[in-house]
Amino acid sequence: QVQLVESGGGLVQAGGSLRLSCAASGSILRLNVMGWYRQTLGKQRELVASVTSGSSTAYADFAKGRFTISRDNAKNTMYLQMNSLKPEDTGVYYCNAEREFGPVENVRTMTSWGQGTQVTVSS
Repeated sequence: QVQLVESGGGLVQAGGSLRLSCAASGSILRLNVMGWYRQTLGKQRELVASVTSGSSTAYADFAKGRFTISRDNAKNTMYLQMNSLKPEDTGVYYCNAEREFGPVENVRTMTSWGQGTQVTVSS
C-alpha cells in the first residue's frame, strides 16, 4: 500500500502563485516517474507535468513557462510551483506516481493516485 497526499491547493487571484506538494508514504522501494494531472471543468483529466527519478521533466504546452515540477527523492515528495495562474487553471490537481515495491527477488511496479487538491483561480 502507498499513500499519495497532495497539499497546497487553494483560492488565488489571477496572476498569483501556488505551490502544490505530493508526499508519498508506505511500501516503497523506489519512486519512478511522478506526475501532476488536473481535471478542469468539462474536460478529461490531463497531464500537467512529469518528472523522472533522475529529474528529467516534461510539461504540457499550457504549463510551459509558468509551472515548474520538481521532486525530493530523499523525502519521496514532488512539487509543482505554479506562477501566473489563470482562471482556466481552475480544477482538481492530482498526484500520480509509479512505485517499485516488494522483496528484492520479486520487485513489482504499480501506479497510484492521490485524492486531489482543489485549485481555484479567480478573475
